Amino acid sequence: MELNGLIDRLAAFAPVPYPFISLYLDGRPDEHGKDRYETFVRKELAAQAERFEPRTAERESFDRDTTRIHAWLAGEARASADGLAIFACAGYQDFFEAVQLDVPIERHQFLVANVPRILPLARLADRYRRYAAVVLDTRSARIFVFSLGETVLAEAIEGERTNRTDVGGWSQARYQRHIDNFTLQHVKDVVQALDELARTERIERVVLAGEEAVMPMLKEHLPKHLEERLAQFVRLETAAEDHIVRDRTLAAMREAEAQDRATRVARVLDAHGARGLGAAGVDEVREALVNGQVHELLIGATLDPNVAERLVVQARTTSAQVTFVDDPALLDAAGGVAARLRYRIGGIAA
Repeated sequence: MELNGLIDRLAAFAPVPYPFISLYLDGRPDEHGKDRYETFVRKELAAQAERFEPRTAERESFDRDTTRIHAWLAGEARASADGLAIFACAGYQDFFEAVQLDVPIERHQFLVANVPRILPLARLADRYRRYAAVVLDTRSARIFVFSLGETVLAEAIEGERTNRTDVGGWSQARYQRHIDNFTLQHVKDVVQALDELARTERIERVVLAGEEAVMPMLKEHLPKHLEERLAQFVRLETAAEDHIVRDRTLAAMREAEAQDRATRVARVLDAHGARGLGAAGVDEVREALVNGQVHELLIGATLDPNVAERLVVQARTTSAQVTFVDDPALLDAAGGVAARLRYRIGGIAA
């Protein structure tokens, strides 16, 4: 599931004179194997309906959305979905869009405003960014692309099989050179496949896994642009099942991302202090967003959700990258938000 297109469409909405429902649901089953959201949805829809006077356009829109949400959850929601998100506004061109995810939404949220609320969706897209995993030994490789808990792509690369009993009268040294040459060609084939995949699939991070002995040769032949995207190595059986590869490499990717984000925050705050390409604090970042200066918006864990929502919407409508920083200490001194700038103007840039 590609979320970024949906997020951008929702962020582009102008305020409408009708209630716009944004419903986020944790679809993971309870201890009895049953979905946990039915009671929450029923109670929230009933309670929120009381905000609108009967026989008004707003109430009619809300009631139509209520009927459609109940019908969709009963008839189309997958029992296997770990997260569900529904956006509905019947009064505005009968708008309704629902997504089902293989990753969890951490808590139920029922949000009603005059625009869709995208902050939880943007957090999810950032938390489960697309990445590649390479599981490699000297004879075979598997390359995966994972996004939002799904296996977007899986490719197998098999090298030439070399059997020790086939070498006849070869000396040990000659046989070893043969093996080394075979391994080198295999590594080059893997690097070429990975490089092509990184371009076509917009890969931001690469996780290496498998047999440790072949990793130095692989890293030696990686082009610089791939080397810069590497996360830590994961020791893993090359025949590991796909879901194990996903879970283990996702943990490694997350650890690398956390370290990288801490570095980026420090650089932005240093740039801000030196009057360089950095902004900090809600007012300064908001001004930079309005000016279209922001290349990357960095949102801290303690920033007020309503403020974060408005900043994220502005970022998405100006093609700025949105990054969430889980460690609250990193952005506390900046009021919970900072930005890496494309350029500086006026009071934000000299």
